[in-house]
Amino acid sequence: MKKAVLIPMDVKLMQWTTIGLFLLAMTLFVSSSVAWLLRHPVFSIQSITVRGNVTHSNPVTLRANVVPQLTGNFFTLNLLQARQAFEQIPWIRSALVRREFPNRLSVTLEEFQPAAQWGGEGDGKFLSLDGTIFEVNADDVESDTLPTLKGPESQAKSVLEMFKFLKPQMEKMGMGLDKLELSQRGSWSAQLESGATLELGHGSQQEVGERLQLFFKTLTQVTSRYGRTTSSLLSADLRYENAYALRLRGVTTLAADGVKKP
Repeated sequence: MKKAVLIPMDVKLMQWTTIGLFLLAMTLFVSSSVAWLLRHPVFSIQSITVRGNVTHSNPVTLRANVVPQLTGNFFTLNLLQARQAFEQIPWIRSALVRREFPNRLSVTLEEFQPAAQWGGEGDGKFLSLDGTIFEVNADDVESDTLPTLKGPESQAKSVLEMFKFLKPQMEKMGMGLDKLELSQRGSWSAQLESGATLELGHGSQQEVGERLQLFFKTLTQVTSRYGRTTSSLLSADLRYENAYALRLRGVTTLAADGVKKP
């Protein structure tokens, strides 16, 4: 039976040192190779492909606003910062940024779709279809066909939802809803395309809708009593209990006595 050969300690140390030096050399080689690849010009971002329904942001605008903010190459570019750079452009609602090997970016953009003007006309503030307020050059929007909504910015979505609720009801009566406002105290007021104004009072969609239906139910009877049509309406105040006050062109009257709601 052969005896195990004992390797001297100094030989073991030389072996361990050799293995350690080899691993260190490999690590340095890999690190330098990776560093060289990361710095190589072939991986510098050279083109950006834009997709999506983009009509207000042209390539010149994108290049001027976004490219200076992009730092790094294909491997080191921060995609979150790149997305934020695109979303800072006025019309852009959202951006999805992806890398395309070896040196390209693919960007899918979604623009805001204006549903209404917000606040004062010409302020450049608009409300998107999902109730988000955004600011753009007012000249870039065909605002003549858009209604005007106003209220606390924190309630923008609620104002839009109320407009969507009231608009078809008024259209059934031949009244186009042009403006809707929610006051700081929570009271609703509307202006028709004819210029007539309606004070709708406080409350939810259901509560405002019930007052509006009472108004519509008797409006034709009231106007005809004074030889007028609904087109003669100048203003109406629906903030009464089971009643309303109105003004007709050439006539001022009350439809019924009642207690006005605050």
